[in-house]
Amino acid sequence: MMKLTADNMEDYILSHSDDEGSLLSTLYRDANVNLLRPRMLAGHLQGRILKMFCRMLRPHRVLEIGTYTGYATLCMAEGVEDDALIHTIEINDEMEDFIMKYFPCSPYKDKIKLHFGDALKLIPTLGETFDMVYIDGDKRQYSDYFETSFPYVRQGGLILADNTLWDGKVIEEVHTSDRQTEEILRFNDKINKDNRIEKVILPLRDGLTMIWKK
Repeated sequence: MMKLTADNMEDYILSHSDDEGSLLSTLYRDANVNLLRPRMLAGHLQGRILKMFCRMLRPHRVLEIGTYTGYATLCMAEGVEDDALIHTIEINDEMEDFIMKYFPCSPYKDKIKLHFGDALKLIPTLGETFDMVYIDGDKRQYSDYFETSFPYVRQGGLILADNTLWDGKVIEEVHTSDRQTEEILRFNDKINKDNRIEKVILPLRDGLTMIWKK
């Protein structure tokens, strides 16, 4: 009998879940060959889960903080309604060439509006009320992203924050120079004490926190 490991369990899960499709598969391979931190991609499993959230919630307006390659963006675009719009913000404009190899090839490209710049400055200028927010930007700014976007989320809206278990570092001793882990811990504690919301951390990949606005 095969010994259970995280890898073969994920293989089993993926083999019994929807395929990611050729465009996303190509994007994933391209990122792993040509980018320095391909592990930052949402990936097949999380991508299908994000699509499913959109299928169930049917958000009309979505905000994504941290586009990176656009993998998660494309997954969410598959799941939202035809008249929905995803505002996705990426601070690193050097990612534009990579992103634009794939967005125009997607049949869902008209549901995506890409912005480059500082999310904390851009969010108040978008003039939108969001049904769903996906936070996956600079880990050192998670609390700021949350507070900046919160007023623009409708009552009953969903906020998803990725990487909130941070490779298990949240239960390890933190080095004083590790600002990313310090902020993830601060964010998790902040969310835990916030009575404006309901929340639960899913142990999916690197941790995904679901936050419901009361």
